[in-house]
This record gives sequence, structure tokens and C-alpha cells, in this order.
Amino acid sequence: MSPPPVPEDGIDLALHHVGVRFGGLVALDDVSLRVPPGRIVGVIGPNGSGKTTLFNVVCGFVAPAGGALTLDGRPFRPRPHRLTHLGIARTLQGVGLFPGLTVLENVLAGASHAARAGFASALFGLPRSDRDERRLRGQALDLLAELGVGQHAAAAPLTLPYAVRKRVALARALIARPRLLLLDEPAGGLGADDVAELGELVRTLPGRAGDPCSVMLVEHHMDLVMSVCHEIVVLDFGRVIAAGTPDQVRDDPRVTEAYLGADVPAQPTGAGS
Repeated sequence: MSPPPVPEDGIDLALHHVGVRFGGLVALDDVSLRVPPGRIVGVIGPNGSGKTTLFNVVCGFVAPAGGALTLDGRPFRPRPHRLTHLGIARTLQGVGLFPGLTVLENVLAGASHAARAGFASALFGLPRSDRDERRLRGQALDLLAELGVGQHAAAAPLTLPYAVRKRVALARALIARPRLLLLDEPAGGLGADDVAELGELVRTLPGRAGDPCSVMLVEHHMDLVMSVCHEIVVLDFGRVIAAGTPDQVRDDPRVTEAYLGADVPAQPTGAGS
């Protein structure tokens, strides 16, 4: 299956020679990659390869010891609480839903920064706040319906199957109308059929009517990555060992070596800049 077409929209995110150390452990070593507008870029690698650390660098949870990040060509110092204001949303490895809220309320929690009404309007129930709430509720219900879980809007998350909760978490990220969506192991815990359905959803994200976005996908399900990504970056022991289209990465002997331990000749990577 070929990747989705590429619209010219979204955020241009780039990492330039990023390094991260935890004491004497090198977690990332001279890592460069780019998520261009309208693209789905996958980051894969064996356990311990640095995928989670890279994701945390982009989200601002880990500060790099070297290198730099840029966003739309400008220096970028990510801060977790500022991501949504920059047009960036993320999902978690789990679902991260609030058990005491309904599905609809969980999705609305992802839209708090987008509310146009001020704090005072919301606090005192002024008309502007009411209009804002109705608008956001409508958007949340539309998103749930688009993702095929609209019938669960009033349900408590813990009463729902895990695959449904994953879709609710995706809706909570999308209601922020991001230009860049960071997906952290979205297929974790899903069966084969659910992973295939997730792939169809992810493929539509760059071309969503009115709200297209770029996607950085950190994932270990190879079938999902190969079916949805325009480009793939492969990490091993914190370094980029391969980068290119799904076909190029699939045929790269260094990737086979990293995943299977096969003995193959070393080759120049040509990855990153």
C-alpha cells in the first residue's frame, strides 16, 4: 500500500545533530531528521535504540546535550506546556484518559487552550463562555463520530475496549487542531485488525479537510509504519543507521542487522544532515 498524497501544509520540524546523555550513557548520538509539512515520518528501532528519548526531546521532557531543533526554520526549544500553542499535539504510549470524565469530557479537555473565552467568562458563566462551550462540544462530537466512536460520547473510558480508548485519545489530540501530531506507540496493545484500522486513520491525517497536519510516528509495529509513512528513520544504539522511503528501509541490510542480529557488511548511512 502506497503512502497518502502529500499536501503542502503542516509544521516543518527538524532535529540537527542532537545528542543526549544520561550520565555515562549515550542515549542519542548525532541524530538528525526532518518532518516536512504534510508528511508522515516514522521513527523505528529495536528496544533501547533511543526512540523514546527522541520523542521526549521533541516534547521538551528531555533537553539535548548537543545539537539543535528548529520549527519552521526557526530555533525551537520545546516546552511541554507550550506545545499546543505552537500547533503541536501528542498522544501517550498508553491512552492517558481521565477515568472520572466521560469520553466527551476527555476530548474537551484537549481543547482547553483553544477556547476563545477568557477565564472570567468561563468562571461566571457569561454568554461568551456558553457560546465557546457549545462550539467545542460540537467539534468534539464531530471528531468522535469521524473516528467511529461517537456512540460512546457519554461513556466512562474504563468501560470501553482498549482500542476504542485509543481512538478517544486520538480525538483528544486532534481537537487541538494541530499542525504537527506526535504519535507515541499508537498501536501498542492493539490486535492485528485494530492496527490495520488505525493505519487507515493515520493515513488520512495529512489530508484532513480544514485541519491537515504533519505526523511523527514512533512505533515498533513494522506493518503499520511501512503502510502509512512517507519516510522512515531507523535508530540503533542512539544513532541513525538508515533513513528513506519504506521500500528503501525495508531493503537496507543495516536494518536487518539491527533487528535480527544478522551479520551484514557495514555501509555508509547517508542519513541526516
